[in-house]
Amino acid sequence: MESIKRYYPNIEIEDYTTENIEGALINNYIMLVGKIMHFSPLNMRNFLKKYLMKFEIQNLKQIIISLIIGRTQEEMRRDINFLAEEYLDNTDLIEKLLKVTTLDEIQILLKRTLYNVAIREGLLYLKKNKEIFVLEAFLDQLYYKHLQLQLQNLNKDEKTIISLFVKYKTEIYNLNLIYRGITNNVERSLLKQFLVHNYLFLDEGKLEYLLNLTNLNDFVSTVEIYFRNIAEIKAFFIIFKIDQKHLIRSIEEFYISYYFKKFKIKIDNIAYFTIFKILEVLIIKEKEIRFEILPKIIKINHKRFR
Repeated sequence: MESIKRYYPNIEIEDYTTENIEGALINNYIMLVGKIMHFSPLNMRNFLKKYLMKFEIQNLKQIIISLIIGRTQEEMRRDINFLAEEYLDNTDLIEKLLKVTTLDEIQILLKRTLYNVAIREGLLYLKKNKEIFVLEAFLDQLYYKHLQLQLQNLNKDEKTIISLFVKYKTEIYNLNLIYRGITNNVERSLLKQFLVHNYLFLDEGKLEYLLNLTNLNDFVSTVEIYFRNIAEIKAFFIIFKIDQKHLIRSIEEFYISYYFKKFKIKIDNIAYFTIFKILEVLIIKEKEIRFEILPKIIKINHKRFR
């Protein structure tokens, strides 16, 4: 744990469980985003607020799941990231949501927010089918659609770098959605409506083909074939291999490497450089937490309690 504090000096961990360490690391990450927002120009600041929406969406999922399984308000509060809500100016809304006792009350409270349709349709499906996947998918899709919409407010230099960031993030979302659909045998017509139409390497036709596959081996081999046949990344992809054990992680690492290679050649442009460095810090820190620190913590805690 001391090795973590060396790189995250302000991190506060009360109990060294995996959940608490993860929460503390995410809080530290959100604090970093907040600091960057403070010194960023208006367009970048607005984009970063939309970027932080994913933590608010996680809060909403936690509240809904907690209500379903009957957790107490005190238990719910422990899993809510209030720092994200501070940056999004939504602390009051989350406090109200934490006091509700039914799913209908959640729908009423969110009626005048951007979550209205996603929550309404997701809860309707949940009540009819006792399945939360659709509600989560509606919220995740909403997040990537809003990132895409935010691009309209950027200037030319900002859009050049940030649009590629959003596209690669969205493509990972689409691939993960299809992967989960194959793994859990989700009805394909249902799954299709949650794809986000913002493409980088895999257009609508390729995604639909992947969507109709029935096993993971075919999914992996088809994605690899697609990547090897794209001229821009063909040589680059040879270096990488999709790891089926950590499938989405290995795909994401490929996209991250591609993104950095794409723009490091342009850092002599000062406008590009500033935006690139902001996104570089966010990408590297998130990758460090998700792919390096947390897997090690899980492994250590697993050994402790085995």
